[in-house]
Amino acid sequence: MSGHSKWASIKHKKALVDAKRGKIFTKLIREITVAAKAGGGDPGSNPRLRLAISTAKSSNMPADNIERAVKKGTGALEGISYEEVVYEGYGPEGVAIYVQCLTDNKNRTASEIRNIFSKKSGNMAGAGSVSWLFEKKGLIVVDQKQATEDQLMELALSAGAEDLSKSGDKFEVMTSPSDFEAVKKALDDAHVAYESADLQMIPKNLVGVDSGNARQVLALIEVLEDHDDVQHVYANCDIPDEVMKEVG
Repeated sequence: MSGHSKWASIKHKKALVDAKRGKIFTKLIREITVAAKAGGGDPGSNPRLRLAISTAKSSNMPADNIERAVKKGTGALEGISYEEVVYEGYGPEGVAIYVQCLTDNKNRTASEIRNIFSKKSGNMAGAGSVSWLFEKKGLIVVDQKQATEDQLMELALSAGAEDLSKSGDKFEVMTSPSDFEAVKKALDDAHVAYESADLQMIPKNLVGVDSGNARQVLALIEVLEDHDDVQHVYANCDIPDEVMKEVG
């Protein structure tokens, strides 16, 4: 689990940098729009929209942008229609790569994602090839300065969390998708700040890679994440600490 979580922490730092140049806003707006279209424009009754708006706010997205994205999703404003699609493949040393996209042109996106895999020492595979290696979970990352392990464990587990672990100077709270909102609310009510809180595809098992291949895997993931249609990239690699420090 630590390999995935370390990459999640890197992605969080990267998101903060991307937010400064507006890149992440495009991805968040798409997610809000699709969430509103799928479940309605009321975040109170639409958990996916509620999470998308919360993520957008934590990235300092202006309220006007959020409101417009919701209205485009509900049809109150004209907007592009996006479709959810998943692409699966392998990186160096057989690392499984799971790519979630929102696109207005599946053929174009599929071609471009396949090209990225090919150029970055990977290969795209068919639907279902690697998805079975992942499971959807809620992941909440808390700095250890925010609470003691006992305090956080009592809060999280009583609210329905499945697990609490340490990764460096962070605590990681794992939940089922159905209990994610309740655990998040318990931390909010207790005024325990968290660095990130979202639903992720968590690898069931990790593949260890050496330093050289780890850099290739990270390069592949980096280029995939920079693609405009890509929302999230997940991999089941266990990256050596020294490589993660370099990247971080």
